[in-house]
Amino acid sequence: MKIAQVVCTFPPYEGGIGNSAFHFAHFFSKDNLEFITFTPAYKKTKEFNNKNSEVVRLKPWLKFGNGAFTPQLLWKLKKYDIIYLHYPFFGNAEIIWLYKLLNKKTKLVIHYHMDVKGLNLFAKILSLPSKLILKSLFNLADLVTCASLDYIKNSDISDIYFKNKNKFHEIPFGVDIKKFSPANNKNNELTKLLFVGGLDQAHYFKGVNILLQAVSGLNNKNWELRIVGKGNLLPKYKKLSKKLKINKQVHFLNNISNKELPSIYSSSNLFILPSTNTNEAFGIVLLEAMASGIPVIASNLPGVRTVFENQKQGLLIEPNNINDLQNKIESLINNKEKYIQMGLEARKLVEEKYNWKNIAKKFNKILTNL
Repeated sequence: MKIAQVVCTFPPYEGGIGNSAFHFAHFFSKDNLEFITFTPAYKKTKEFNNKNSEVVRLKPWLKFGNGAFTPQLLWKLKKYDIIYLHYPFFGNAEIIWLYKLLNKKTKLVIHYHMDVKGLNLFAKILSLPSKLILKSLFNLADLVTCASLDYIKNSDISDIYFKNKNKFHEIPFGVDIKKFSPANNKNNELTKLLFVGGLDQAHYFKGVNILLQAVSGLNNKNWELRIVGKGNLLPKYKKLSKKLKINKQVHFLNNISNKELPSIYSSSNLFILPSTNTNEAFGIVLLEAMASGIPVIASNLPGVRTVFENQKQGLLIEPNNINDLQNKIESLINNKEKYIQMGLEARKLVEEKYNWKNIAKKFNKILTNL
């Protein structure tokens, strides 16, 4: 079975959509599927192909942000049995729509990642064609997958879901439980708080500013915060940490390699993802943290709230509520036994529910049934 995966970003670019596409290709190719990934070519992109699956980087005719127009896809997709489109992908979603109209025998699977909010006026204009064909595109799809049906029920395509429930399948993201694992010894003098995520404009919704304001008001000063990520908003966040007079406790780690990342997780005590809106639909970083045996604090948003059980593997907070986040962080750093137990429960949950190998088998079965 030949599968063409089409995605707007792919490693080394940092972001949930690209990382999930990488793992889909990596693990599904092991199940004897010919899995080829098509993604735009970026400037100064280092090769990041994995051993099991080929990555084809196409030069965009037009590109803005994470949207791209690569019409050469039309003639490259002919030999594939299934097209696996990661949505949103403004520019190429229209190409896939056109291809499916002309080649109805080719199966189309769409993975719906998230709604897109907060676009500037120019981006809204560029995304208009994709929005105009949205319903037609999803009606043409043979299958729609998502990380959380809870998110879909509250999303911009909820009306499509309620009219075509049988077409939708929940396939949660997974994590490599060998790569991300708990540390044997972790005797930190300071409570090490951690955030991992993109710090560019495309990831404005991650809530880093909320996090910085929350930790600045903690009564317990025995902490440090490590922020892993890079992007054009980094100077803004550094400036804010200085303004809040916490720059000596906040460390921005913008040159962490994939090999170094697991040790950053496992040496931490608490992971925080204070996303501000439904642009955050799941949070793969939550899985990486839990696999590393540390509890999580995340916003109570559709999709995100289904990743773990509140009060068991972590805590949910009200989005954009600085005081709530501050209180939840304080409650855990003042109760070491509680966050250690939550970390144990987090690892257990990941092993049972989010093992990529098991998820790949489930998805392979769904594709085979097409």
